[in-house]
Amino acid sequence: MKRKLLLICTFAVTLLFVLTSCGTSQQTADTATGTSNTSESTTPLSTEPITLTFFDKNTSDAFDNPVAKKITEKTGINIEIQQPTGNPEEKLSLMLTSGDLPDVVLMDRRSDTVKKYIAAGALVQLNDLINKFGPDITKMYGDVLTKSRYTDGKNYYLNNWYGIDPDPDRGINMRMDLLEELGYGEKAAKGDYFTQDEFIKILTDFKEKYSTAGKPAIPFTINGEYMETVMSTFRGMYGMKTYYEDGDKILLSVRDPHYLEMVKFINQLYLKGLLDKEWAVNKEDIFKQKLSSGQVLASNGGLPSDVNGIFLEDEGKDTNKQFYMFKVVAPGIDPSKTTFSPRSSLGWDAIGITVKNKHPEETIKLFNYLASEEGQYLLMWGVEGVHWDMVNGKHTPKPEIIPGFKDNWAEYSKSTGIRKWSWFIKNGYGSDGTPYDLVTKYDVDKITQHARISMANSTWDTAPYDNIGPAGGTQEALIEQKLKDIMDSGFSKMVYAKSSAEVDTEYQKMLGELAANKANVVEDLYTKNYKAQLALWK
Repeated sequence: MKRKLLLICTFAVTLLFVLTSCGTSQQTADTATGTSNTSESTTPLSTEPITLTFFDKNTSDAFDNPVAKKITEKTGINIEIQQPTGNPEEKLSLMLTSGDLPDVVLMDRRSDTVKKYIAAGALVQLNDLINKFGPDITKMYGDVLTKSRYTDGKNYYLNNWYGIDPDPDRGINMRMDLLEELGYGEKAAKGDYFTQDEFIKILTDFKEKYSTAGKPAIPFTINGEYMETVMSTFRGMYGMKTYYEDGDKILLSVRDPHYLEMVKFINQLYLKGLLDKEWAVNKEDIFKQKLSSGQVLASNGGLPSDVNGIFLEDEGKDTNKQFYMFKVVAPGIDPSKTTFSPRSSLGWDAIGITVKNKHPEETIKLFNYLASEEGQYLLMWGVEGVHWDMVNGKHTPKPEIIPGFKDNWAEYSKSTGIRKWSWFIKNGYGSDGTPYDLVTKYDVDKITQHARISMANSTWDTAPYDNIGPAGGTQEALIEQKLKDIMDSGFSKMVYAKSSAEVDTEYQKMLGELAANKANVVEDLYTKNYKAQLALWK
């Protein structure tokens, strides 16, 4: 009997050794060949099937494309998308009032709705969950988590599209072919910046050369339907920001010493006939018609991609009859200190777990997976082997992917799932140097490549100023709106002024109206909220 037991034990030990050796040999072989089975693991985060309802203000598509299926395979969690027709903000408010909440909600981070959800106790506090189950969240988000804390010092949501996108989104746009004709081709091709005086000279030369060639020349026009973008672009030339920091005070931007210089520059363009006389009333359709007519040299704001597309179709793919983005720098301003592209490192959206969610731990594990580098590439690049491959250590899209998006972005995104579920997205690049955002950052066109050079060091982080204004519906909010109306009206009067002296007069009148309408009350609130926000970040 003892001999029999000894034989059984000896056999068991031998078997265990063989199995262990086989496992070790396989691991060694994988290491030697540079392969890994990690990405092939389908062990779900949840041990039993779970369906989560997810209110996404940006989409209502069914969660059934290849990327969605891979997410479910990886996590064991299926997602039921809820997004109504109509106004998402109204639906969010209705859900909060009725208590009929989904498991997960995606809202505009900058809206008052987020604060209302937190104040009503509708969102789960995430800190404990992240500490237990969110190592990739902690790694990827870094100090964004600190900067997104509520006034009680807790996190109630995860940011979406967070981190600074270095690519410019606005500047002074000028036709490359016309710059070449006017003698600025070499400088323009290199992406060099232009001084304000050079810009005025370019506009003047264009007006003199083309004013008699059929249609009247319009040296410079703007889209009057997007005045905030227009204004931020002008401010960018002078290194101005959303507000003016005077010591430890946060004041209206019109108090910045450069503001009056900026308005006088625009007024000068108007008086010299270089600025479109209809600048203030240009609707988007009219604006695009003017640009595509060929009679306009320059505009400001974002690149007019639709118009460039028309030129490509008419002139051929090799044409230089295209609008390119340039940095125009005001006198005395360091080109590296310009502020053309305001971006918040805290992102656009807030994604939170509601108190109606019965699976908060599994949900935060899902969040952690999607926020991880693997999850980001799945969301933004698609499924490995289907939509992309790892080639020489770098993510490489299949040949058909980029053309597919260029041919029909909406349909291709819907069918493949690539960039359809844009959740927990981090701007920037992965550990292999490829961008998380495949479609807009990988293999870009020559105009985008040029803009990255010409507009370098002009993107700035607006996060310190986020949400320092008054809450909606308050007396301070009403005052702020009145102040904005005064500033908008004052700006128009100054641009249309008949002389520089009249600009000075109108500016002083505007400051007087602001003071009479309690500008100090709102500025005190800005300062208070700004200081409180920075204190939370420590």
